[in-house]
Amino acid sequence: MPARYCAKSHKGGRGASNQSSIKPAGYASIRQRGRVGLATPVPPAAAGDSQVFANAGPIGDIEMTNNRPAHAGMPVAEVDTPALALDMPAFTRNLEKMQAELAGSGVALRAHGKAHKCPDIAKRQIALGAVGVCCQKVSEAEVFVDAGIGSVLVTNEIVAAAKLARLAALARRADVMVLCDDASVVPLLGESARAAGTGLKVLVEVEVGGKRCGIAPGEEAARLAGLIERESGLSFAGLQAYCGSAQHKPDYAERRDMTARVVEAVKTTLSALGEAGFARAFVTGGGTGSYPFERDSGVFTEVQAGSYAFLDTDYARILGEDGKPVRTFEQSLFLLSTVISRATKNRAVLDAGHKAHSMDSGLAGIAAPPGGRVTGQSDEHMVVALEAGTPPGFAIGDQVRLVPGHVDPTFNLHDWIVCMRGDAVEDVWPIAARGPGL
Repeated sequence: MPARYCAKSHKGGRGASNQSSIKPAGYASIRQRGRVGLATPVPPAAAGDSQVFANAGPIGDIEMTNNRPAHAGMPVAEVDTPALALDMPAFTRNLEKMQAELAGSGVALRAHGKAHKCPDIAKRQIALGAVGVCCQKVSEAEVFVDAGIGSVLVTNEIVAAAKLARLAALARRADVMVLCDDASVVPLLGESARAAGTGLKVLVEVEVGGKRCGIAPGEEAARLAGLIERESGLSFAGLQAYCGSAQHKPDYAERRDMTARVVEAVKTTLSALGEAGFARAFVTGGGTGSYPFERDSGVFTEVQAGSYAFLDTDYARILGEDGKPVRTFEQSLFLLSTVISRATKNRAVLDAGHKAHSMDSGLAGIAAPPGGRVTGQSDEHMVVALEAGTPPGFAIGDQVRLVPGHVDPTFNLHDWIVCMRGDAVEDVWPIAARGPGL
């Protein structure tokens, strides 16, 4: 008996969704930064493969779909799910609140674009006062520069030759900065800048407690800065000092103390740089969970907050000095889902699973309706335990509004963000920089 074909496991090929359309034979399709195009012609199958593929039929170009879940003017209740949705009034208030939080401090906001990967969002952050964006991947930087963002910091170490060439080329069109924490990478950065005929601004990333990337603070960092400054095509621009683990510590004192150690590492490094003749005032880092400490440190010139614009269940656990949840910002990002099963009276199943929601920081919360609690998640499904009495709003076909567990990777699972104002869809924006991040 022949095996039963399962299209969900590979998302393409013969037998895949009828939403795909077949193009002329001999080509394979690619998806790059939200666009579909034709790739290199596919060579004929090897002779030994002929029997294996005898019944497979012709190989054609399969055009990937990018269906929008909504359109402007439609009711939110009719949005096709699962879909990411942004409450526009709350989103705007969050942007305004962050600028108010930093006003008069001398510390700027460099909004972290890796959180949303959406040029439309980045432009609104800059319009309200952000000095630019940061991101983690060259592919993300390309999308932001293509969209007209003038200042982009890639908060990561880039070492592959192909990526370095693309990064250096971006410097022709925007103010581009990148990180370095190893002397062996300096010549690679310099070579790429010279080949492109551009100059790259390079920040030394200092290890400040995250135990990830970063050179030791102090003299080692100063020596690396000297190598960068002396390399043709490069300029040493300052320091990256980001402690990701401090962002999500619920306890206020723990976040404060971790950030105090970051500040001491920065001060040690600034002193060493001054003694070596490479004094720079530019220091960037921090995030949504720790920005008040960096803002008030006297050494940071930028903070790299990103999640502040949206929030998630993880940031909802952050406590203030009074031991109560911090409510500086409000939840603006939601995952819309639909009830697709009510097999038992105390359980509802939604159409949003791993492919729509990242649970690396925990399960999603439920914003509306009340009376349910998410208890599990699998590839295509989310399970909700219902309170006794079958609460309204969980009948088959009802829309459930979820709070993501972690903003950044959940954005990366979606092609579009639905902009809501009240009960109506205002716009639909492409999440153009999503993907694996080449």
